[in-house]
Amino acid sequence: MRLRSVLMLAALVPAATAPVAFAAAPARQSRESAAMSPSPKPVYPATERGDVRETLFGETIADPYRWLENDVRTDPKVRAWVTAQSEAANAYLATLPGRGVIERRLKQLWDYERFGLPVTAGGRIFYQRNTGLQNQSPLYVQDGVAAAPRLLIDPNLWAADGATALAEWKPSVDGKRVVYAVQDGGTDWRTLKVLDVDSGAVLDDEVKWAKFTDLAWARNGAGFFYSRFPEPAGGATYQSLNLNQAIYFHALGTAQSADRLVFATRDRPKLNHVAQVTEDGRWLLVASSEGTDARYELTLVDLTSPKAGARTLVRGLEHAWSLAGAVGDTFYFVTDLDAPRQRVVAMDVKSASRPIRQIVAESEAKLDGATIAGDRLVLSYLRDAKSELRLATLDGKDLGTVALPGIGTVTIGEGRHDDPTLFYSYGSYAVPTSILRLDAATGKDSLFKAPQVAFDPAAYRVDQMFFASKDGTRVPMFVIRRKDSTGPRPTILYGYGGFDISLTPGFSPAVLQWVEMGGTYAVANLRGGGEYGKAWHDGGRLANKQNVFDDCIAAAEYLVKQGVARKDGLALRGGSNGGLLVGAVVNQRPDLFAAATPQVGVMDMLRFNRFTAGRYWVDDYGDPAKEADFKVLRAYSPYHNIRSGTAYPAIMVATADTDDRVVPGHSFKYAAALQAADIGDKPHLIRIETRAGHGSGKPTDKVIEEYADLWAFVAEWTGLTVPE
Repeated sequence: MRLRSVLMLAALVPAATAPVAFAAAPARQSRESAAMSPSPKPVYPATERGDVRETLFGETIADPYRWLENDVRTDPKVRAWVTAQSEAANAYLATLPGRGVIERRLKQLWDYERFGLPVTAGGRIFYQRNTGLQNQSPLYVQDGVAAAPRLLIDPNLWAADGATALAEWKPSVDGKRVVYAVQDGGTDWRTLKVLDVDSGAVLDDEVKWAKFTDLAWARNGAGFFYSRFPEPAGGATYQSLNLNQAIYFHALGTAQSADRLVFATRDRPKLNHVAQVTEDGRWLLVASSEGTDARYELTLVDLTSPKAGARTLVRGLEHAWSLAGAVGDTFYFVTDLDAPRQRVVAMDVKSASRPIRQIVAESEAKLDGATIAGDRLVLSYLRDAKSELRLATLDGKDLGTVALPGIGTVTIGEGRHDDPTLFYSYGSYAVPTSILRLDAATGKDSLFKAPQVAFDPAAYRVDQMFFASKDGTRVPMFVIRRKDSTGPRPTILYGYGGFDISLTPGFSPAVLQWVEMGGTYAVANLRGGGEYGKAWHDGGRLANKQNVFDDCIAAAEYLVKQGVARKDGLALRGGSNGGLLVGAVVNQRPDLFAAATPQVGVMDMLRFNRFTAGRYWVDDYGDPAKEADFKVLRAYSPYHNIRSGTAYPAIMVATADTDDRVVPGHSFKYAAALQAADIGDKPHLIRIETRAGHGSGKPTDKVIEEYADLWAFVAEWTGLTVPE
């Protein structure tokens, strides 16, 4: 089920209308000849303070920058503020030494061939491939493992600035058509189109206002199921709350106005729905949820008897249910029902009582995903945030593990009962992602695609450390450095800590470049994540959210105490929910950090639920309209807890104009409050990207430019010397 992943605050995740452009910031000056002396304090543009005040549960809350919540596309005043802030940030960044060197090396490291996880259909293999510096990754097809690939869709031709991306896509069962989503400027909105695979022609079909959707073909290829919201009211495309999602069927060759409504819950407008079709084409399974928690209701539609109506399989939003596969009327699910670290169960969907029997019991490791390949279950586990790959029979007999090269992350593709083979990916911090083909019947795998890179992975080391948090909880952390690294080094600490999301080892050219320069990069697996199952997630959300910040503070102190990080050279980084982490932790312990970079963060914890997808996040944060939750949120909200009179680290806030996941008003207000506060002479800037969103679909050139700015900024304030 993809529903949870697309609703969460991960910095990942096609718009029907292009965003209105605002005045471009001046071109960045050359940074090649920047002086090596410390950069001067920037001059901040004046920001108007409003007089908005509200009394909430007996407390008067000032919100002087509420006007910055307005949409930059439609409010000239906000647009002018954004332009002025961009000018100030660019003027400062132009003074940083080594920025040009960093960008050149990032381009070299990013220039390697990489591949997405393949999908098989009709004997064909579909996958995305990027030659290196392409802004977007095209879609290819090949007729078998040994066949030559053929280009199908090249999104780099869609927009001059490279900011229109190929998002979700799905081939029909016979491999003759592909339905694909167009994402413009980073928005969560999608426009769906259909391609004929043999001819390469794009059909006339077009579906708008799809969002947070899976794509599921009817077995006969006559059309596909998708999820969409009502068209937003004028002017509210990027800010209005997402309500009344429904599932439709689009028949090929027809207008969207003729699409058939398949499933909706008008009496429960907060529910979201995604649908998938079983391998045999008989069943449509609908998963419904209200927030970001993996708590679903399941509804079944018999596609061979459409007049029979929908049947409820699982009632109530209580547990996780993820379909691993179906064999006839037996559905195999990964669930946390009576298993906080998840197990596999089977359900007879034809039976009126729908009996459940255990197939694979809960393990000490967390079961992260499963699929059926032939007559085998392929199971992906997390043990201390590292992947394990196991096999079992359909009745649960353990068949052992698949050998992996080392500490890394596995992502398994979608398998089928009629085929024992499937694809999976493997990668780690110093090992770029490779694609392997597994024969589940034998447990043997073979390499399908692997990149060639311009560095030696053996020159780097990855260590896993464990430290004690404030309450004694044992927390893991990965530390990445050069093998020849000695003594305390300028260090970036990265964290997230929320929404049941696990931080596992994965390759990033940017991280490698920071380490190559002599820095250290640490990733802490804070509570609130999914590394150890439900208890770990529960330990860092709602009233327990402070545990996440305590874990992060303990990680920082541990890095310094162990001689990994320099005491005056530690930076904190995080995006989205991780941006909230950075803002809250810096407020609580500004003395720990030399620099901080909160990206696309949730910074106003009293109003987050009023915009776009924010209402879903009450699962993790609580509801600001409830007094008990309000008191917790008020205590750590980054925007409301800036400590004037205390020296703060250098901070560069980062956001984007088309972020309709975490609307940029969060970062705008937070940055304005930082600049107005008496928090020392270090810079407190905001970097605002144009034609970009929460992260998904951002073109490669924008990604490289952003990292060059971030690394130059962090290097300046942590004392890392940038090699010439």
